Amino acid sequence: MKKVLSIVLTVVMLTALLSGCGKTKDTETDTKTPSTVTKTPDDSKDPTPTEEAKIDISKPVTLTWYLHGSSVSDDKAVLEKANAYLKDKLNVTLKPIWGTWGDFNDNVVLSIGGGDDVDIYFTCSWTQNEYNSYARNGAWLRLDQEGNNLIEKYASDIWNLLPQVLKTGATIPGNDGLGVYALPGYKDSATQNCWDVNVTLLEKYGYTIDDIKKTDYYGFGDILKTVKEGEGEDFYPLNVEGMVLERMVNNSIIVAGDSGISNMLSYYMNPTDTAKEGSYGNKILSKFETPEYKKFVEKTREYYLAGYIDPKMAIRTQANDARVAAQDSGKYLLGTQSYALGYEDQASAQRGIEVQMVPVTPAYLDTAVSQGAMMAISAGCKNPERAVMFLNLLNTDPYLMTLLNYGIEGVHYDIVNGGEARLNKEARTSYTPWTNGMGNITLLPPLEGQGLDFWDTFKAYYGGCSEVPILGYCFNSTSVENQLAALANVALEYDLTLNTGAIDPATKLPEFIQKLKDNGIDQVVAEANTQLDNFLKEKNK
Repeated sequence: MKKVLSIVLTVVMLTALLSGCGKTKDTETDTKTPSTVTKTPDDSKDPTPTEEAKIDISKPVTLTWYLHGSSVSDDKAVLEKANAYLKDKLNVTLKPIWGTWGDFNDNVVLSIGGGDDVDIYFTCSWTQNEYNSYARNGAWLRLDQEGNNLIEKYASDIWNLLPQVLKTGATIPGNDGLGVYALPGYKDSATQNCWDVNVTLLEKYGYTIDDIKKTDYYGFGDILKTVKEGEGEDFYPLNVEGMVLERMVNNSIIVAGDSGISNMLSYYMNPTDTAKEGSYGNKILSKFETPEYKKFVEKTREYYLAGYIDPKMAIRTQANDARVAAQDSGKYLLGTQSYALGYEDQASAQRGIEVQMVPVTPAYLDTAVSQGAMMAISAGCKNPERAVMFLNLLNTDPYLMTLLNYGIEGVHYDIVNGGEARLNKEARTSYTPWTNGMGNITLLPPLEGQGLDFWDTFKAYYGGCSEVPILGYCFNSTSVENQLAALANVALEYDLTLNTGAIDPATKLPEFIQKLKDNGIDQVVAEANTQLDNFLKEKNK
């Protein structure tokens, strides 16, 4: 099995993919969760998976768990507590692999293709081990297989808590038919790209948050110039993630199923009413060929030459670490952020500055965000029942979720104000997992300042988001797999450096577009639109 996967996934590695709120179906689902106040093992009620008692757990099992977005250098104390708890509950020992923003994409595909004994993988719509393509190629175990429905047997508790949009997004055509190949994390279920504003620094130079709100990317020049001159040559006021920046400025969304190496396809949504047909109609375009993209890269080049963007943002191996370091130290003015409700409070506390978010569009539901953070069981997992039981426990037990996410109470965080978490920034420098990448965040204590009713507000907010017209669509690239692989390699030469202004679009953009044409972009776009037309016909019946 692993040998076959190694061959198949080496191909997928070259082609893999990427990262949505009129009608909301979330209100049809019971989203009540246990109390978010931290519980100790002594007073935490056991979750009640319907089949746990029917499986023999006398044999100890070690589960290797590959996560994303982590900054963890010392997990010893946390794992001692977690594994003691898991030993008692499931006779499981947890062995996490803390993938980072910088290394996950490269290392995870090597892990899968190399047949490493990883039991549980983070996957989603925007990483190189993209959920849809890897499910089609047999990397993930189907969890709702007829005759052996692991969700029904061992994870019905978390499944019944999830909003419908997340369950719909998880149900895809995979190697074993239409089904669920990963458990979604219960996090923000809508997309909302925002400007991440360092208000402390903004006000230092006589501006207010309204000065950001009343303009857009093309009107930031004077503010950026003033702050750059005031802070010095080694200060870069525009702290950007290149791909996110392009989507924010152009109101384009990720097409689920696109290449995970470089998102080449775009749907241009209506920025004021996201439920309405997009600005190009319900069509998918080659994003690099649009007038919007040309205008964007020309302005970004201007900002780059003025010294507003750190050159490291154009270097794939350095960009994420440099951007996060600037965020964490508050050494930026404007950043790009895919928003989750309440993030300002968390960011302000962590960075020691006042942070505010300025939305570019209303929050919206799309396919990519419904698959935005998931946990898949490897097809080679030797103990899939225990792995699913672990995920169910993790996502329904406030003590375990809080321990693995926030760390140890009294060390990494304290409970204040009757139930809010005050994070210990110093202690968490060595233990900061990516909260949204782990699972059901509604089990966590709200952060200090969010209020004890925060999770009620959270569910109401995301339950009221509108759907983009193509919600549910996912591109199946099988028929153009070779073209997509070639195009991804071409994009690696150009996309990040264009998106961050490091190369001149006057010469490089036409060169890039011609190479895309030469390698089959027109066939890929045509196939994506044929599939979208068929999808919409079925959806609108």
